[in-house]
Formats: sequence, C-alpha cells, structure tokens
Amino acid sequence: MQAMKNALLTIVAAGLALLAPTAAFADDHGGDHGAEKPKWSIAIHGGAGTILPENITPEQRVAYEAALQEALDAGTEVLKNGGSAMDAVKAAIIPMEDNPLFNAGRGAVFTWEGENELDASIMDGRDRSAGAVTGVKTVKNPILLADKVRTNSPHVFLMGEGAEQFAGEQGFEVTPPEWFATQSRRESLERMKARELSALDVDLKFGTVGAVALDQDGNLAAGTSTGGMTGKRWGRIGDAPVIGAGTYADNRSCAVSATGWGEYFIRVGVAQDICSRLRFLRLMDPEVLKALMMRPADSDEIDLPQFSEQAQNAADAVMAEVKKLGGDGGVIVAIPEGDVFYSFNTAGMYRGRANSDGLNEVAIFGGEDEAGASNTPDH
Repeated sequence: MQAMKNALLTIVAAGLALLAPTAAFADDHGGDHGAEKPKWSIAIHGGAGTILPENITPEQRVAYEAALQEALDAGTEVLKNGGSAMDAVKAAIIPMEDNPLFNAGRGAVFTWEGENELDASIMDGRDRSAGAVTGVKTVKNPILLADKVRTNSPHVFLMGEGAEQFAGEQGFEVTPPEWFATQSRRESLERMKARELSALDVDLKFGTVGAVALDQDGNLAAGTSTGGMTGKRWGRIGDAPVIGAGTYADNRSCAVSATGWGEYFIRVGVAQDICSRLRFLRLMDPEVLKALMMRPADSDEIDLPQFSEQAQNAADAVMAEVKKLGGDGGVIVAIPEGDVFYSFNTAGMYRGRANSDGLNEVAIFGGEDEAGASNTPDH
C-alpha cells in the first residue's frame, strides 16, 4: 500500500511540475550543453484535401512547389539568422497570403454573398499569448493583424468591423476588395450555386495556410490564415482563427497549425488536444519522471528524452478522431526537440519543412516525404 501511495505521489508531483506555468524544459537546443549548436526548425502547409496527381497539371505542380519553397525559405531565413519563431511564422505565412494559389489573403474563397472574408490566428509558445481575427475584408495580411491583437490589445479575438477599426488604429492600410478576388474562386462560387453543390464538391482541397517553428532559443510558435470555405454563410467561422482548434503553441509541448474541415477541428479542439496529449505523455514517461525527481530543488529545468515517435503517434491519433467524426484535413507540428512533422487523413497536403540539420523539402501528395509525415486516409 505504501509503495502505491509513493507512486501516486510521484505522479502527482511530476504532474504539478509539468503543469506549472513557469516550468521550463531543457533539451538538445536549450539548457547548458556547452558549445552544441542551437537547433531550429520550421514546417508550413498550404491546404489539405483530395489532392491527387491526376487533378493537377505539371505546370500547376511546379507553381505550387515554387510557392511552398518561397514561403519555407522566408521562414528559414529568419531562423538560421537567429530570429524568433514568431517572426519566422509570420515571414512564412505572408508570401502564401499574397499568392492567389492559396485560400488566404489574395485568392481567398468567396462567401455566399460574393465577398472575401479573412481569418487568422497566431500564438507564442513562450507565454501562450495569442491573437486572432475573423471576418476581415480590407486587411492584406491578416496574420499581421492577428499578431497586433496579441501585442497591442488587451484581447485575443476580434471580429469584422471591430477588427478593421483596430487595424486602422494600428496603421494598416485599407486594401480594396479587388486585391483579394480571383476569377477561379468566383467560378467556384458560381458553380456551387448553379448546381446546388457543397463547398466540398467545388473545393478539392482546403487551402488554409499555416506555419509552426522552433527558434534557436528553444521557443515555439504557430500561425494560421484562411479565407474559409466557399459559399460560407451567416458569418460562419472555421477553426483557423480559433485558438486551440486551428492554432496552438506551448513551449512545454508543441506548436500546431491545422487545415481542413473547420467544424470538425473545432469540435475536437485539434491543435490544443495534440499539445495536451504530448504534455501528459511526457508526464507518464519514466525518463521524465526520473528527471523530475532527481532535479535540484531550485531548478525549473528538466532534460527531455527524445520524443519524436510519441509526438507523431499523438498527432495521428487526434487526426484519426477527426476522421471518425467525418472530418478531413491535416496538421503540421513542431516539438521542443527540434523535429517537425505532419499528419493528415486526406490524399494530399501542400506542405514543406526545413531544419538546422540541412533538411529542406516540399511535398504535395501522400507518401512523398522521406520521413516525418503520416498520411492515413483510411482512418
């Protein structure tokens, strides 16, 4: 009986340590590890869905791969020069918001009323500060406005006219509607209305864009931006601007950005669920428990065991849950150890990743990655 009590006390003590807001993790990129070179990593996505080779021309494939590489390079440049994860996330997302190939910023889908309404969110893993906007129509780069909400307002989430008023007060220029509108997106809406189709019938992919990053100081960040779903009505809001559903970052666990059928990602709470699972997996890991119990009383740091496989499994499990409910999509994930990976339950996902070890790759279809991706469409 006493042994059981001791075991329970150990778990409780470990849980309190891991759950404490001030707890810090010392791993391969942090803590006192001598002259070891700090790690950095980044992953991006540009949408997930029924993305098959037969649905894309060779020219389209080249264009998407070039756009993904441009975004990846922008984020990589920040990180390799010692910049913050937050700045890297913004740097990677802005080119995708400006590129009409993606459903974010320029190239956003149309609402039922024929307008482009934009959503975005961003989160800093250092202090879990976050900012989000939804339903904005005149802001060229919503991810930048979301970050201003995080840093320059007492709020987390602003909507519609209020968000645009805040944007004006922060010095954002008013971007005219024609900047966002593209003919292909307008045709999707017209086809939807004429044939009484669903958004899934006219959009073969969810074009939401996002990025997650780990910087050389060991900090995580995540951001997501989207135009939503074709023909959305009644002020519909998806998961992209919802902290905990489409975006989440916490230095103690991971950073996640999602793309997919937003209603299901909201119901599952995908981004935070993945991060929460990782925190509790660490809690139950014998090596973590041992490190917690043996650390000096005046230290808030612990050495983490390698956790890549467990992290991939956690992401896959959450995406399987989304699939079980009827939803499709994918996530990109970054963890403190320096690994970045994907999990998606669709045929493909526009994606890319890079790190300080020299990895640099972009991919579109399932099974194209050397490692670090799980594509499980049959869940």
